Amino acid sequence: MKTQTKSKKVNKAWLNDHVNDPYVRQAQKEGYRARAAYKLKEIDEELRLIKPGQVVVDLGASPGAWSQYLRRRFAPKEAGQGGAAVGQLNGTIIALDLLDFEPIEGVQFIQGDFQEEAVLAQLEQALAGRPVDVVVSDMAPNLSGIASTDAARISGLVELAVDFAGRHLKPDGALVAKVFHGSGYSQLVDLFKANFRTVKALKPKASRDRSSETFLVGLGLKNR
Repeated sequence: MKTQTKSKKVNKAWLNDHVNDPYVRQAQKEGYRARAAYKLKEIDEELRLIKPGQVVVDLGASPGAWSQYLRRRFAPKEAGQGGAAVGQLNGTIIALDLLDFEPIEGVQFIQGDFQEEAVLAQLEQALAGRPVDVVVSDMAPNLSGIASTDAARISGLVELAVDFAGRHLKPDGALVAKVFHGSGYSQLVDLFKANFRTVKALKPKASRDRSSETFLVGLGLKNR
């Protein structure tokens, strides 16, 4: 009974934080599906990664907030206007996730597990040989609560994203990947440094303080 009471308290605290979160309110106001849009927005504004006309792959895309942000960045600026959620699109966005994804105009969605060869083949087919400007990955595994197992699952997904980026990015392209501080973090930083000329670790203000998530950004492929 005590456990249940504690669980209720935790859920109530999370709900209270969520309702009062300024990023949640802003997302609702601006039509984003999740507050996560502002994480990518902050990273983009700091590093100027996203430009109209690019080919961008969004891994772990559901519920779609990052694709929404990309879509608005690709909306042509006419008469000082830009950032449209619908209408003309100057750029290519291919999104992938294991979960359902409510359609976003102009975004091509592939549903499946990025760890499966058949799904990866679908993604490569959608690219049709086009080199990618930016890969963004918000992928995260289902966590077991066992630290060593979870660290291995997280690392596995990041390694797949780095491998995909190495094979499909333009030489001056970029990879943004969500990682978590803890076991395996330093090895992931080393992996990025082995593959990219410049590596930055960023924790956007929109990322909750108590969260261990960080975003590694690799800029410019080595040996390309």
